[in-house]
Amino acid sequence: MSAEADESGPRTAVVLDVLPHGRADDDRPRYRRSPLAQVLEHDGFRLQELVLEDGGMLGIGDEVQIEPAGPPIEVVRSLDYEDLSGGARSELEPVVESFVEADEARLVEFYNEAGPVSLRLHQLNLLPGVGDKLRDNILEARKRRPFESLDDLHERIPGLHHPRDVVVERIMEELEGRDVKYKLFVRNQQVTRER
Repeated sequence: MSAEADESGPRTAVVLDVLPHGRADDDRPRYRRSPLAQVLEHDGFRLQELVLEDGGMLGIGDEVQIEPAGPPIEVVRSLDYEDLSGGARSELEPVVESFVEADEARLVEFYNEAGPVSLRLHQLNLLPGVGDKLRDNILEARKRRPFESLDDLHERIPGLHHPRDVVVERIMEELEGRDVKYKLFVRNQQVTRER
């Protein structure tokens, strides 16, 4: 989850919303606006906005290759949470949940390899509901034997009831920018790219 995208392979994303007439806050006449798609990238949980070719359409929930970009995508540019449409915001958490659900191995790897952020702060403490005692229990248990699955983690760590949900909540906090100083899962946004 926290690893960067594989530079050798294509980068993909899931469509959160489609704006066939562009943004409502675009001052240009409607006929001059390009259709847009707001997406969440699989690796790095980056929010991106795709400018689509005229006539090119995508649907909500579609998976799309954004790099290398090809038809129907003309431009890929970074997007902040505040820039998302209401529809994209409502689709965001279920898409994050599906990404986390589909990649249990990377989630288990995070719990097995999380380390200190500073002398006084550990990555595990950045997860919602994980205090010093729970963190110490996780560290002690993984020292004896790495976690093999989320079920194994759940069984061995009393008090950590929903390890997947805790990560989803943290990813949402990072995407929304809610007083987040350190990012565990969401990578910095990319610069604009054109095909």
